[in-house]
Amino acid sequence: MAPHSKNVNLLFKLYCLAVMTLVAATYTIALRYTRTSDKELYFSTTAVCITEVIKLLLSVGILAKETGNLGRFKASLRENVLGSPKELMKLSVPSLVYAVQNNMAFLALSNLDAAVYQVTYQLKIPCTALCTVLMLNRTLSKLQWISVFMLCGGVILVQWKPAQATKVVVEQNPLLGFGAIAVAVLCSGFAGVYFEKVLKSSDTSLWVRNIQMYLSGIVVTLVGVYLSDGAEIKEKGFFFGYTYYVWFVIFLASVGGLYTSIVVKYTDNIMKGFSAAAAIVLSTIASVMLFGLQITLTFALGTLLVCVSIYLYGLPRQDTTSIQQGETDSKERVIGV
Repeated sequence: MAPHSKNVNLLFKLYCLAVMTLVAATYTIALRYTRTSDKELYFSTTAVCITEVIKLLLSVGILAKETGNLGRFKASLRENVLGSPKELMKLSVPSLVYAVQNNMAFLALSNLDAAVYQVTYQLKIPCTALCTVLMLNRTLSKLQWISVFMLCGGVILVQWKPAQATKVVVEQNPLLGFGAIAVAVLCSGFAGVYFEKVLKSSDTSLWVRNIQMYLSGIVVTLVGVYLSDGAEIKEKGFFFGYTYYVWFVIFLASVGGLYTSIVVKYTDNIMKGFSAAAAIVLSTIASVMLFGLQITLTFALGTLLVCVSIYLYGLPRQDTTSIQQGETDSKERVIGV
């Protein structure tokens, strides 16, 4: 029975790895396609808002299943949501930051190729590491610091002479795209560590915390919709420019994020590193085929350096148990895709 159980466990981990990889790569490629097609462009702020609504509904459903019966489910909502305005305010901070991050992803992929975005977005690793050191008073090993600098060097190489996509005809601004990624990774690092700190401050269920955060997120994103595109939405409609591909992107952003947060706890950091590297490779292949991406030497070297640094950062360490425990807890965070 033991070998059979071990094989099943390995197969499940491989399944988790495949899902995480496909979600990350497909989301990036699909979003890039919707932002560079010759069809009428949809309002990205509305897509971010709808994603928050879907995540809220899914979290409510999962909490209902977790509590087991209707009475406990209602009591949990009454106590932790309706009866906890302070907690809602506390979770409004990451809600606001995640809303900015998700909108920046749309802006970045409107101006950068999917593969370039996928590589550059790995800057979230050193950003999260820095926030972890500053906000949670943890320390990083020498190997982690080396991998952080390697990753930054790889991103610099990728951005030195950004690879160009020959099949994309819309006007793009690579500098604006890189600026959007810079804001997104800063938001990702801060919001992720902040949310982890909130989770550790009490025994409140992850899904209760998600509900609190998504309620605030809906309000924040609706304000963003009004301030950014309010006049045009009144004229053209909330769902202007929506196609099946746009709904697919929203599906990946909402369901994919929640699904990844569930299955990632069954994998280790090495598998997460392989997943990120594989997603970069898949995004690059898809970009070459769909968008005519021209691979340059600096892009290839930078991508290789980033993939190696991701792997090194996730290697197990015997002298960093506190960090590993923190990483285990942080695996249950729900992040925007």
